[in-house]
Amino acid sequence: MLARCSSATLLGLEALTVSVEVDLGPGLPALQMVGLAGTSVQEARERVRSALRHSGFRVPLGRVVVNLAPADLRKEGPGFDLPVALGLLIASGQLPPQALEGVWSSGELSLDGQLRPVRGALAVAMRARSEGARALLVPSTNAAEAALVDGLQVWGVAHLTEAVRQLREPATATPALRPNAAGSQERRGGPDLADVHGQPHGRRALEIAAAGGHHLLLVGPPGSGKTMLARCLGGLLPPLNREQALELTRVHSVAGLLEPGTGLVGERPFRSPHHSCSGAALIGGGSIPRPGELALAHHGVLFLDELSEFRGGVLDLLRQPLEEGEIWIHRCRQRSRFPCAITLVGASNPCACGWYGDPERECRCSEGERRRYWGRLSGPLLDRIDLQVVMRRPQAQALAAPYRGGRDSRDGGGKRPSKPEATAAVAQRVAAAHERMACRNPGGIGNARLSGAALQELLGLEPQALALWEQALGQRRLTARGGERLLRVARTISDLDDQPRVGPAAVAEALTYRSFDGLEQG
Repeated sequence: MLARCSSATLLGLEALTVSVEVDLGPGLPALQMVGLAGTSVQEARERVRSALRHSGFRVPLGRVVVNLAPADLRKEGPGFDLPVALGLLIASGQLPPQALEGVWSSGELSLDGQLRPVRGALAVAMRARSEGARALLVPSTNAAEAALVDGLQVWGVAHLTEAVRQLREPATATPALRPNAAGSQERRGGPDLADVHGQPHGRRALEIAAAGGHHLLLVGPPGSGKTMLARCLGGLLPPLNREQALELTRVHSVAGLLEPGTGLVGERPFRSPHHSCSGAALIGGGSIPRPGELALAHHGVLFLDELSEFRGGVLDLLRQPLEEGEIWIHRCRQRSRFPCAITLVGASNPCACGWYGDPERECRCSEGERRRYWGRLSGPLLDRIDLQVVMRRPQAQALAAPYRGGRDSRDGGGKRPSKPEATAAVAQRVAAAHERMACRNPGGIGNARLSGAALQELLGLEPQALALWEQALGQRRLTARGGERLLRVARTISDLDDQPRVGPAAVAEALTYRSFDGLEQG
């Protein structure tokens, strides 16, 4: 007898339809898998046999052929265990054929029939809905994730016997409930800007980066607060909307990073890979491409500490994704797209010893060593970083301020030291700037991602600001890309200050964040 059931395999972020055909015929007992099945799919033969036996079902004694169509599409992952088992039950007459009409299934079986979670359940649910399925059968730990898709019933089951019972009596099945919307979760714990003492230039650059989505580079000696400042960025960003949360959840689901029972990802990610990571770990890869750190930081922050310690070839892979907000990974017979609309924050020492330019500590590096150290950061990569900030070690007075408590200690000018502004106060200004961009920019995108034509139309550059910009282009020898990014930063500064047009003050401030223009001239 021949039985068919529907499932899907992952290709990048997409799930492609796979028809699982099970044929039971005469011959010696055997189970053969055909259809370009990977190793984990081939191993389903033993898992399915054991799961059927321990669940109280009869294991067919004839020759079983399982075909995964289309045959020219490579299938990977253990998600075909459940559809193969259900197909065997139909082919052997233990389950009525009409039970799987319009029902898709995906799940890994343990040897005793328990269902284990699989990655990419959200993508499979989206494909099932687009193909007109009436229900999707998944492990109970994947039910909350798959239930995010509207217009599709999701049945979460914990055991093979439970799945068979629901297929026999669909009226008794209870669809999984859709999880709450994103943005309801509280912000995760992290450093507050109130804990960052000193560094007013770095704090202002962080605010601009959060408002416009600009990439940021922090350069300073050890202990100047680069890492702490970078970790404050996530608290300044507004909450994810549902569309962004759904896209981010899909990426994390395909990567297998969702916790069991998790619905929408409600927090913006903060990814901080080690500087020894490979290019594939950073941008994604593999024979069946999976997302890397770049895609996992989508709609969030990618923090690259010790930026100059990364291999040059690895950092240069970031050039195109930083501009386009997506990355395509090409293989011989396929290509996969991963979104990566990120805010990049890089942190680096000014030299190998870390003390070049410090007024109190002497640098031990020679000029050649400093050039080789900075030579790992290519000019085209630096040109794509809008905000470049040099940080100095904070003064002892600023560091001692939080330990003074309520005592009436004053600085040399006779004034009480002011407490640094907290994250919540800065986040309000950032949110207001985001609202202005959402009303003005097409698609509500940030200024950093505006197209060139849209920037020219929406910039509103005053004549004096234009003259100052032209002067900066000539004196600093900015590239066309660098000059355009300077205007994007100026537009964001004007949005933070609630200015409808870009004046010379905004352009002048934006110029203070171009610290490494002409670095190759030294």
